[in-house]
Amino acid sequence: MQTNEASQDNEIKQVIRSLCMMNNRFMNFMLDDNKEAAQVFLRVILGDDKIRVRNVRIQSFIQNIYGHSSQLDILAQDSKGRYFNVEVQRSDEGAPARRARFYSSILDTHFLQPSKLYEELPDTYVIFITENDVLRDNLPLYDIRRTIKQSAKDFEDGSHIIYVNSQRRDDTALGKLMQDLYCTEPEKLHYREFAERMEFLKYSKEGEEKMTDVIEEYAARKAEALAKEVAKEVAKEAAKEAAKEAAKKTAQEKNIEFAKGLLADGMSIEFTVRHSKLSEAEVRELASKLTA
Repeated sequence: MQTNEASQDNEIKQVIRSLCMMNNRFMNFMLDDNKEAAQVFLRVILGDDKIRVRNVRIQSFIQNIYGHSSQLDILAQDSKGRYFNVEVQRSDEGAPARRARFYSSILDTHFLQPSKLYEELPDTYVIFITENDVLRDNLPLYDIRRTIKQSAKDFEDGSHIIYVNSQRRDDTALGKLMQDLYCTEPEKLHYREFAERMEFLKYSKEGEEKMTDVIEEYAARKAEALAKEVAKEVAKEAAKEAAKEAAKKTAQEKNIEFAKGLLADGMSIEFTVRHSKLSEAEVRELASKLTA
């Protein structure tokens, strides 16, 4: 038999090996300081093989002293100085249009230094990868830009918002990337840069140690599930006890009513004790109340 520690270790391994890149935390680990993987990601989504990622960070906190601050899942910068914010959203509620607008604006306010001109504001890309087709036009990708309504020309302000529909998993480069987002086995991934990283994270001791917060999240979920089970058992036992008490009370009330009837019909105290399941003291008390 396995020890508890070995069993738990096995369970943690299974949890880690079941993760895919549509898990937000795992995606962060896949791309954290991994320029090659982030580069493939951006090149495929934007259809631009010339993108060269200079740096990539996860969970970048951007402070807004005048209002709502934000924590960006993935923030990358390329050799041209452009910034790319990638957000993985499994919930439709997590990818509203106004959130994309806000993230775009917070990138602008963060990356334009006080001494810089507006013309030096870097191009920004906010990319939402959504589990469902939240914009509901059954497109694999939605490239959203400001346009001049009267002429339908692009308003070239350097801001880009992109929604990627992960449900479209065909044999195009983008479709294969979406397939990879749901894949849990390194050898089945289409893109080598993802496969190498996934192999490291899932099958090396160093990789497992790196994912401490995934393990902590798993432990928290286990603890929560256990607490719920304990609470359920406690509630069940309490309900049983309450039912027993209620049944006992009901039986006592019936016995009292039966004894009252016997006494009212002139039966003796001894007879009433024998047939009512009440004690002699209880019957005498009832009798005294009836004659009072």
